[in-house]
Amino acid sequence: MDKYIPPFDLTYLMIDRLSSIMEKIGKLDNFRDINKMPILRRNNRIHSIHSSLSIEANSLSFDQVMDIIDGKSVIGPLDDIQEVKNAYDAYNLIDKVDQYSIKDLKLVHGVMTHLLIDESGKFRKGNEGVFDENGVCIHVCPPPEQIDSLMTQLFEWMKECSEFLHPLILSSIFHYEFVFIHPFKDGNGRMARLWQNVILYNWEELFEYVPIETQIKKHQDEYYKVIADCDREGESTKFIEFMLKVIDETIEDLLKSTGEQSNHISSYVNKLLDVMEPGISMNTVELMNKLNMKSRISFRDNYLKPALDNGLIKMTNPDKPTSKNQMYYKV
Repeated sequence: MDKYIPPFDLTYLMIDRLSSIMEKIGKLDNFRDINKMPILRRNNRIHSIHSSLSIEANSLSFDQVMDIIDGKSVIGPLDDIQEVKNAYDAYNLIDKVDQYSIKDLKLVHGVMTHLLIDESGKFRKGNEGVFDENGVCIHVCPPPEQIDSLMTQLFEWMKECSEFLHPLILSSIFHYEFVFIHPFKDGNGRMARLWQNVILYNWEELFEYVPIETQIKKHQDEYYKVIADCDREGESTKFIEFMLKVIDETIEDLLKSTGEQSNHISSYVNKLLDVMEPGISMNTVELMNKLNMKSRISFRDNYLKPALDNGLIKMTNPDKPTSKNQMYYKV
């Protein structure tokens, strides 16, 4: 089997984007303490899922996706609802899979397409094409008998290049090459976007909750056009530039949102979190004693309520918030 090297060029635009992204990542100190922003973390995950599925014509709204993830009943196409459930389970595997494992890739695809296709978790057996949102074929995929070889070469190339090719570039090349090979009968776009997150997470853990898919959705027409251009040109240079732009914009938005939320997490809340231990529940009196406080009103308004509102602590008895037996624990 010949060694395959995906064709692409490094450009000044890529270097500029890399510099911009790295600078922004350096400013994300607030987001690195991710346990202090569970609501933002959760919303970003939902945005990733909703946007990635929406690109593939899933009809459900962001609120409906959130309700499904929360276990609520939603009226909508059954396949669309199943796609949300599957995607949520698949995204929860980002930190558990080996980025260089085809076996893990198939496992995640099996989760992503559970109950939706017959060949779930298996490479396709028939010929396929890639179509844009208007139903126009923009790419005729390699025949099925070549898939095992092409995917093996792609994963081997990725592993060999991981030591000297920047993960932001490497993951973008993988994304394009994966879409080009189109190894599965269905779910290739969803898997390409998710696996780019897997690669980036293994480089920088904050990417587990960076909703790159949201920006791709905003630039969906360009996304398809760049893929088609790269197919014609026989290299992924334009796609790499596109993805770096998308990631740069996503990190910029993340900086703004983390800054806004961090303003709501006061020093009082941080003091409360510091005296609480994971897995140990305490009542109001115990917490006030830990903080050397006497005023219940001050404790409630400055410490307890903001921590509850930001999802940083939870009640042991949420159905009866005013219960005299109420206790609190750190998330």
